[in-house]
Amino acid sequence: MTELNNQCDVLIIGAGPSGASAAYWLSKYGVSVVVLEKKTFPREKTCGDGLTPRSVFQLEAMGMGDFLETTHRYDGLRAVALKKEMELSWPDHPDLPSYGYVVTRFRLDEAVAKNAENAGATILQGHEAVSIERDPNGKVTAVEAYDKASSTTVSFHPKYLLVGDGSNSRIGRLLGAKRDRSLPMGLALRGYFSSPLSGDPFIESHLDIRTKEGEILPGYGWIFPLGDGRVNVGIGLLSTLGKWKDVNTTKVMEAFVENAPKRWGLSLDDPIYVGTGGKLPMGLSVSPRVGSNFILIGDASGTINPMNGEGIAYGYETGRLAAGVIFDALSLDDPSILSRYERSLESIYGNYYRVARAFVGLIGHPTIMRASVGLGMNSKSVMTPIVRIMANLMRPNHIGTPEALYQLGLGAVKTKDLIWRPVSKNRAKFMKLIQIPKRPSVKTDN
Repeated sequence: MTELNNQCDVLIIGAGPSGASAAYWLSKYGVSVVVLEKKTFPREKTCGDGLTPRSVFQLEAMGMGDFLETTHRYDGLRAVALKKEMELSWPDHPDLPSYGYVVTRFRLDEAVAKNAENAGATILQGHEAVSIERDPNGKVTAVEAYDKASSTTVSFHPKYLLVGDGSNSRIGRLLGAKRDRSLPMGLALRGYFSSPLSGDPFIESHLDIRTKEGEILPGYGWIFPLGDGRVNVGIGLLSTLGKWKDVNTTKVMEAFVENAPKRWGLSLDDPIYVGTGGKLPMGLSVSPRVGSNFILIGDASGTINPMNGEGIAYGYETGRLAAGVIFDALSLDDPSILSRYERSLESIYGNYYRVARAFVGLIGHPTIMRASVGLGMNSKSVMTPIVRIMANLMRPNHIGTPEALYQLGLGAVKTKDLIWRPVSKNRAKFMKLIQIPKRPSVKTDN
């Protein structure tokens, strides 16, 4: 075993959306960053591959607009259910773009990691974090990584550790993080298919996925055009379904493909179809997310949106948030500043995820699910604000129908411990927190 004494300000485990985002922003600050990525780019990742306006906002902020223009741009969502279709353009927003992109994680993650590397981060591919050492106070003092190329173990001694190793975070578990099993979990399965509509300007969401026997399930199916002759097709289920672990996702996927609109030209005999699946920890369901000198980010912290299964945007956002917190902690030599990260998560996402968890709990009941889908598909004026809420695209300083509906939902889930904060203030604070200034200023308050 070869052991190297590698010192760095920040060690990041995982070069996915959250890790690469944090690495980019920290490097822009001039912080020394090392990222451990257990795979070698490019690599496959189970995902729907759709980038919503929230993701696009973050990627463009990282200077990746030119890269995005080489991928497939789309203009909105086509909702399909109960033999009806409805095309909904992404809504205008004062801060976020009104368009999205579809690009495989095979391409995307490598590009974002390379962008962080160009900013100054050191990214070690083929390095898997295998163990950690902590002092009696819980501080991480060392991380050992296995270098697959040389079959050696490398020891790192960072001042701070960011854990972004995904939904099944092994390092997060070693640090004591656990998922609250009372909160919703998602389960997704996806594959690629050839399609004559690979250049379609809308992503398509099917809101009434069913078993082969016709039973409606809580969740949705999707068909996302990639613009290269392929489409990403998948299903996502929610744990609010009773005995959901007993559902054969392969059979549900087969039923979805067989019953998809014929215009897509999907076939289970397509030679490029290979189904892969994964679990999705949602709604801030993982804790603790902050320790004495470490922070969990992205899927490892359970930040996936329960309403639509989106995780990429929240990976970029939490990585950026953590970068700002770590920078302040380093600048002031004050590890207690890390607690700001947890407070920021609560401020930005707390109320929204309370509403989201209540929503997915309701649609877990088949009768309510059918009624909700039926109501939405019968009225564009109803479905439009619902899509804005589900994609978390409410507007700051504006109370229209989506914002009013959200506040009604929030009022319904309030408890005596929940502090009421209008959505306009939450959104304004969100935009302030995730937009890191060009010249970072150090704050002295905790």
